[in-house]
Amino acid sequence: MTERFGARLARAVAEKGPLCAGIDPHPGLLQAWGLPADAGGLEKFALTAAETLAPEVAVIKPQSAFFEAYGPPGVAVLAKTMKVCREAGALVLLDVKRGDIGSTMAAYTAAFLPAGAELEADAITVSPYLGFGSLAPAIDVAQAQGKGLIVLARTSNPEAQGLQNALLPNGKTVAQDIVDTAAAYNAGVGPLGDIGVVVGATIAPGELDLSKLNGPILAPGFGAQGATVADLRGLFGPGLPGVLPASSRDVLKHGPDPEALRAAVRRTRDSLGPLEKGQ
Repeated sequence: MTERFGARLARAVAEKGPLCAGIDPHPGLLQAWGLPADAGGLEKFALTAAETLAPEVAVIKPQSAFFEAYGPPGVAVLAKTMKVCREAGALVLLDVKRGDIGSTMAAYTAAFLPAGAELEADAITVSPYLGFGSLAPAIDVAQAQGKGLIVLARTSNPEAQGLQNALLPNGKTVAQDIVDTAAAYNAGVGPLGDIGVVVGATIAPGELDLSKLNGPILAPGFGAQGATVADLRGLFGPGLPGVLPASSRDVLKHGPDPEALRAAVRRTRDSLGPLEKGQ
């Protein structure tokens, strides 16, 4: 029987801590590393990051868009990067934010979640803004294949507030309704469910009730966007299981030297000790 994603994630976090390290080959970072903004520079950047970071953290999060921008060669580099990360023992959360209906959502799912897919990930980010039910094809495959989904709920970008905090007829905000729907899929699953949510680390404490989620919480905004470990504790509560603080630029800016990059990810990972211990 295939082991569930939530169980694999809980074990990885127990071993390596909760940090989710991003691989975002932004053109500005390639330039800072002295690399050309082409497929060759992309590959050097991404593989250096993967080989250095993946052994150090529980989760690696490549940002698909920065690879897709280079066309087929970029997608080939993404596949190679993901393979390197998984072989090094990290779980790969591919940040693709896909969301559509019916056969189109099924096709997106087939690209990323089944075993043996060219771009096979352990989990992907998805958008529920065509209705949470539109994610059914991805949920079905994730549950059958031991994979995870991280659903956009309350993101850290300022322009999201009006939509995500809008009130529904049931009295909940849109974001809270998404969290509660994810929680229903995770009910009774241990040690952690497979359907998580994205909640920005920079939002105001008290906006969301996450107490019943029982699933992963991807928390972008840690580091470069200003959120600190104290902010994480204030927002999510001390020791809340499943919180994955995400950091990319704050770590990647220390490249291209692998030793400097490794030292940076270790500092960032170790800074989350108080969050893990609930201190």
